[in-house]
Amino acid sequence: MDVNHVLESTLSPDASTRQNAEQQLLQAAELDFSAYVSTLAHELANEQAQPHIRSAAGIALKNSFSAREYTRLRDLQLRWRDRVAADIKTSVKDLALRTLASKDSRAGQSAAQFVASIAAIEIPRNQWPELMPALVANVGEGGDHLKQYSLVTIGYICESEDTELRDSLVQHSNAILTAVVQGARKEESNLDVRYAAIVALSDSLEFVRTNFDNEGERNYIMQVICEATQSGESRIESGAYGCLNRIMALYYDKMRFYMEKALFGLTILGMKNQEEDVAKLAIEFWCTVCEEELAIEDDNALTQAEGGTELRPYFNFSRVAAREVVPVLLELLAQQDEDAADEEYNISRAAYQCLQLFAQAVGNEIVQAVLGFVEQNLRHGDWHWRDAAVSAFGAIMEGPDEKMLEPLIKQALPVLIQMMGDDSVQVKDSAAYTLGRICENVSDSIDPQTHLAPLVRSLFTGLSSNPKMAGSCCWALMNLADRFAGDAGANVNPLSGHFQDSITHILSVTESPTEGDAQLRMAAYEVLNAFVTNAANDSLPIIAKLSDVILQRLENTIPMQQQIVSVDDRNVLEEIQTSLSSGLLAIIQRLEREIKPQADRIMHVLLQVLNSVGAKSSVPDTVFATVGALANALEDEFVKYMDSFAPFLYNALGSQEEPALCAMAIGLVSDVTRSLGEMSQPYCDAFMNYLLQILSGPSNGNQLRPAILQCFGDMAQAIGPHFEKYLSVVAQVLNQSSAMTLSDGAFEMFDYFVSLREGILDAWDGAILAMKQGKANSLRPHVDSIFKFLQLVGQDPNRSEALVRAAMGVIGDLAEAFPNGEYGEAFRSEWIGQLIREVRSSPEYAPRTKDTARWAREQVKRQPMGGQASQMS
Repeated sequence: MDVNHVLESTLSPDASTRQNAEQQLLQAAELDFSAYVSTLAHELANEQAQPHIRSAAGIALKNSFSAREYTRLRDLQLRWRDRVAADIKTSVKDLALRTLASKDSRAGQSAAQFVASIAAIEIPRNQWPELMPALVANVGEGGDHLKQYSLVTIGYICESEDTELRDSLVQHSNAILTAVVQGARKEESNLDVRYAAIVALSDSLEFVRTNFDNEGERNYIMQVICEATQSGESRIESGAYGCLNRIMALYYDKMRFYMEKALFGLTILGMKNQEEDVAKLAIEFWCTVCEEELAIEDDNALTQAEGGTELRPYFNFSRVAAREVVPVLLELLAQQDEDAADEEYNISRAAYQCLQLFAQAVGNEIVQAVLGFVEQNLRHGDWHWRDAAVSAFGAIMEGPDEKMLEPLIKQALPVLIQMMGDDSVQVKDSAAYTLGRICENVSDSIDPQTHLAPLVRSLFTGLSSNPKMAGSCCWALMNLADRFAGDAGANVNPLSGHFQDSITHILSVTESPTEGDAQLRMAAYEVLNAFVTNAANDSLPIIAKLSDVILQRLENTIPMQQQIVSVDDRNVLEEIQTSLSSGLLAIIQRLEREIKPQADRIMHVLLQVLNSVGAKSSVPDTVFATVGALANALEDEFVKYMDSFAPFLYNALGSQEEPALCAMAIGLVSDVTRSLGEMSQPYCDAFMNYLLQILSGPSNGNQLRPAILQCFGDMAQAIGPHFEKYLSVVAQVLNQSSAMTLSDGAFEMFDYFVSLREGILDAWDGAILAMKQGKANSLRPHVDSIFKFLQLVGQDPNRSEALVRAAMGVIGDLAEAFPNGEYGEAFRSEWIGQLIREVRSSPEYAPRTKDTARWAREQVKRQPMGGQASQMS
């Protein structure tokens, strides 16, 4: 293999040439990884090689050590650890470290990534003890390039998410800190070196807690960072403010001295910096302060509620600084860019976010400062200041007392509604968003008799006037619909008088099928769904008529499949079909059984949509949700559609390469079996086969396992004793799932683990309820396993309320299934009595959970075993 030719080909603009070269590299790595990695390391280190060849070698090396999937990453790391001889490892690592000094910046960057990849494997195993001292020496004695890329290497190592590496970096904190602080000092004349040091310092802050606990070391670190905020180089200043943000989040309890002496003034100056990146990070410093203090208040309140006395330090930084910081934020609100994209994060948006957080952190104290700014600028001739005034008012709608805000809102509402007609679309958009904030947080301030009609009218007018306003107007309208829905099942609510006009307006806005209106159309359909969901009973006839319009529109999309000539055409059609299907979903859920006259037409068009959409389409997700709602509404009458619909459901269950669709299909199996009851039995063999195939699949089995286990429980309750034929295989799956454990430190898996255990109990409970109907003896081989798992749940200090409630259900249902004392000894176990008592007496659990525990206690007490009653009382 001509390595230079192959590396050059990996950069070819021709896809076929590029893929062929990449395949050759993969084959070479598999054939002899030692030779492969050694050859590439030599090419990367070769100062005589062309820069693009060195760059390609660096990319190939990086790819040899990186993967998105955790299991694949571990396999790649094991390949280096187990298949490369020690002498070759030493040679390769020496070449990589030597390349850090290269004047070719791309080679230095690649070498830094490569060194960090090897470090992730070897540092946790103490296999490269000389690395950190070497990097420190490079920063202290090397040339500028060697300094820079040694610091970049440290940054890459510290930013790794590898748990083993992060745990092991603490012991290297002195070396890391020595290097990065030395490079970040104001005495460092090379700005590239200093910037690399600041970035590495930010990445390392989590690992230097021991150093930060030392006052002398902490003072020096803070001095270096504060000096960097005044360097005159924007990227260094930005990096320094980024460091301060992380320090505030990690070490709030040690910041009082520095806030008083330096940080307050420095960050005010930084917020006023002409360089946007610097100003945004200085603003974000105060966002961090507010977020930390809000979190501390919550933590301390919880500690006190639980009777604890160890409270976190709380210094009121935000309240002390508000008088100086808030006026600066208000001024910065007026630095809008009228050409900014919706998702662009600029100074004005950073200031708005910070103002919101200050309102939450200091409450009523912010109101007067903001009101003065609003009154001064609400009628300003420059739209920037009008927009800032409207935005500022909206920013304080959460935090201050509602009683304080209410008279201000009543006074402001007519003005805000009037500003929905402003000449500037930016001002109108901000007015709509502010109205949405009012509806979301202080809707009681809106008088339905006085304000609702002009408010609804102005928002719909704004919705039609400009697509740029679609998001804000729709969000405000959805908040409005939610807040004025009244009690569930109410015959009339404040929206009733506006419902017909609102629906008519939405249908008019959504009528155009052109691509340019896609954003507006999608947002308007979301509003339609919100109004339908929150409609009072007197609006149900309007919703019934609406179903005709939505169905007609969906039917009209079927022939449009034949007119698609581009990817854009397909995207527009799929967006329309998804929006219409979601509209049908909302209508079905609101009308419930009253949808029956339309059911045939609904299923006919939904099946047509499923039959016509292409592979990888997102439309089936929404269609399946709509079918599930229809099944829930029709219950066993849905069976007439099963023969036509089942093939689509089976196909989705088999689409393991599309996890979202597969997950939707699993949920739909639960919906269908619950709705059909025993009438779902003819389809259960196929359901079970597909579900077991998913569990045994290589990619999604564990991810979808909790939903599948819950599905087993729903299927069991649906078909009752007929579930006996599946009981042994389901029990095997449940026992395997019960044996899964949460490894130490795997916090990202915690929610999954809880949902897995909930799924296990849901499945067992469904099986018990099914077998209770004359087949209880079929449960006997599995009762011990059930009790063992219940005991495991009882011993889990992190159990969720839903898990506890499910456990109570299983205990009670199992006692009912064996009422003659067959398992009296097990029910008499101390741990069962203790678990039930804990649940009944806990102030943390909802009445529903406690009622389930009381019911379980009664079932256990009925077991004919002497002395059990006293245990449970």
